Amino acid sequence: MPKIGMEPIRRKALINAAIEAIHARGSFEVTMSEIARQAGVSAGLAHHYFGSKDQLIVATMRHLLSELSVQIVAALHAAKTPRERLSGIIQANFASDQFRPATISAWLSFYVKAQSMDEACRVLSIYARRLRSNLQHALTQLTDPEHAQHIAEGTAALIDGLYLRHALLDSDPDRAAAIRLTEDYIDAQLTTGAKT
Repeated sequence: MPKIGMEPIRRKALINAAIEAIHARGSFEVTMSEIARQAGVSAGLAHHYFGSKDQLIVATMRHLLSELSVQIVAALHAAKTPRERLSGIIQANFASDQFRPATISAWLSFYVKAQSMDEACRVLSIYARRLRSNLQHALTQLTDPEHAQHIAEGTAALIDGLYLRHALLDSDPDRAAAIRLTEDYIDAQLTTGAKT
């Protein structure tokens, strides 16, 4: 008989194991058995909770996005100015639990998977829309709407690009450098089109 309350714990363990297994393998070529072994459960239990590897992958993507969303909401609530809102969004995207080798590897794999899996594509589209919307909302208070949209697109591309770049490097990601580079980009863009 299963223990009461174990399902959320095991689901979370399987999601964490999926992230680590994808990182170790460098792709989605991991099996449910490998992920289950990493989580310390049986492959049958992994299938029971998620049904298939693809469903586990989508659940993992949703989990990472949910964690990121919680961090962004907290940063936005703490911010007192539009510029602080932008900094909060940037810092949340490069938070230590997000911008770490295993999570970066998982994100790179998610982007690849989104090309062939509709549900993965939908999840990544939600992430992209939220990121641009959050950035643009703060930026429209600092510059005209057209320039705000331009800066939001560039900032989102820079954040995604830094993840992709670090996924391909054989070194630990430098959070401070990524934050500084993104902040510098926004400052330079705002200087060229500040509200008058």
